[in-house]
Amino acid sequence: MKIVFMGTPDFAVASLSALQQADLTIVGVVTAADKPAGRGQKLNESAVKKYAVENGLRVLQPLKLKDPAFIEELKSLEADLFVVVAFRMLPEIVWQMPSKGTINLHGSLLPQYRGAAPINHVIINGEEETGVTTFFLKQEIDTGDIIFTDSVAITDTETAGTLHDKLMVVGANLLVKTVKAIEADDYNEVPQPESDELKSAPKIFKDYCKIDWNQNNQTVYNHIRGLSPYPTAFTTLNDKNFKIFNAEPEDKEPGISTGAFLTDGKTYLKFATKDGFIKVTDVQFEGKKRMLIDELLRGMRL
Repeated sequence: MKIVFMGTPDFAVASLSALQQADLTIVGVVTAADKPAGRGQKLNESAVKKYAVENGLRVLQPLKLKDPAFIEELKSLEADLFVVVAFRMLPEIVWQMPSKGTINLHGSLLPQYRGAAPINHVIINGEEETGVTTFFLKQEIDTGDIIFTDSVAITDTETAGTLHDKLMVVGANLLVKTVKAIEADDYNEVPQPESDELKSAPKIFKDYCKIDWNQNNQTVYNHIRGLSPYPTAFTTLNDKNFKIFNAEPEDKEPGISTGAFLTDGKTYLKFATKDGFIKVTDVQFEGKKRMLIDELLRGMRL
């Protein structure tokens, strides 16, 4: 069975590598076009492209997925299956092309947390469990028939970064299982149940990252964890944006107004919430490097 893989970030690299290690036939890799980045505007290659080139895989980098030249090149690969991991929304002319369909790996237990940022939102919402799902693509995003799922527990100190790394490995293994099941024609398709209680996972913008200290302690703590290390929760301190990567909740009557802070100037800095404190431990001032709080306090007076 011939496969075309579509993906862009590190999360997708683990899946592409797992498919290769399982001796499955990858006839092409579709990824984002190189983009200029940094002061020198040097062209930056996606993580998937770097892996594909290092492993001798054919790479396609269309600017537009409906470009006739790209469509013809894709057809010429004569793939039986397209596999999508952390890529763009595909036009129908693409996902309907292969005879065995197009499958997607999603970082949640569908139908919950459809959307661009499921890993962030499950932590922000205080979930205790999430997972990965493989499903067949159809027109509406993340709504296709489910093939397999695998669950992962979310710890009390989990961040989006640590959960990303867990799901990356679990997802890669589930994807190999799925592709082999499709090759053997040994699987069932389960339609996703619809409900009024489905939670979504929309793309996260900067305004959403600003911390609302008027919320309760757990809500603020979950917000920080769910945005760490990227795109990162922030507040304003000394009239500058102040990113918070890690923190610890302290359930103690604050006695000061929400958003105000306490510090000994040496070892701790904590902000008051509605019902406690958030003690920040790993931070970054705008224009400065990321550092632990005691390092920051040694070099700055708040």
